[in-house]
Amino acid sequence: MTRSNAPDPSRSSDTLELSAESETLPCVLSFNANDPTGAGGAAGDATVIASIGAHALPVVTGVYIRDTREIHGHVALDDSAVAEQAVAVAEDIPIHAIKVGFLGGAEAVSQVAAFAADYPTVPLIAYLPDLSWWDEQEIDSYLDAFRELLLPQTAVLVGNNTTLRHWLLPESATDRRARATDLARAASQAGVSYVLVTGVPTLGDQIGNVLASPQAELFSQGFERIDAGFLGAGDILSAALAALIATGSELTDAVGEALQYLDQALDHGFRPGMGRAVADRLFWADSAPDDDAVPDGEPTLIDIPHPSNETKH
Repeated sequence: MTRSNAPDPSRSSDTLELSAESETLPCVLSFNANDPTGAGGAAGDATVIASIGAHALPVVTGVYIRDTREIHGHVALDDSAVAEQAVAVAEDIPIHAIKVGFLGGAEAVSQVAAFAADYPTVPLIAYLPDLSWWDEQEIDSYLDAFRELLLPQTAVLVGNNTTLRHWLLPESATDRRARATDLARAASQAGVSYVLVTGVPTLGDQIGNVLASPQAELFSQGFERIDAGFLGAGDILSAALAALIATGSELTDAVGEALQYLDQALDHGFRPGMGRAVADRLFWADSAPDDDAVPDGEPTLIDIPHPSNETKH
């Protein structure tokens, strides 16, 4: 028997219309470069956001030239093209959160900041990756624009402890005792409400992660150190946080669940190439058991879960 996708003329047009209230997933606009390894970047953001139960609106800002061992270079997309992508989709689809990854240049930072200014009520989650592979002059220009234009609109700044210390507290960059609240106070001077700091040194074999405001640490959670180098962990965490906030989760709950999601994705990671490992962001997608095998001749149906305000772990 052949199944047809043609509409049934016996059904009225009213029954064919989707209910916007019941059928629409919360949407997360993600600005990021394309990563051909699939470990992070725009494709990684889309996978994470879908795993959480939201819909990704990926705006590509450029292209990494990289493998699993190192970044060889980056080709930035024209900044006007970045802006045009975002404006086109935002005028059509309601946005519930904005995630900012690597934008590729100061000009693109300016365009994204101008775009975000038109949506002041939409929470913006900004991730600051390690830029040590880049040209020093390019880094300085990018970080200056990021601080002056984008941080004033950032609700949560996500980054590794070392990366954030070198940027926000350069006078104490070598002081590993700098606290998350110190970083939050420094970020707040540029307008950031909260920082989510990863890789915080702790006693024992754990890695600490802390959500902080300028006044206090609001949430902290440690995980056992995994004996492997991973790509894209910061992109995963920030995309998961943006998606959870978009689905309506309260900030501390969203941080806790985003960290749990990241931990399990890393725990199920794999090494596709000759370099660092890649997290499995679809670890929750279990294969069908053998005893549920479909009889011969019957179509194979895939059970796709539709999460609501929770990740699949």
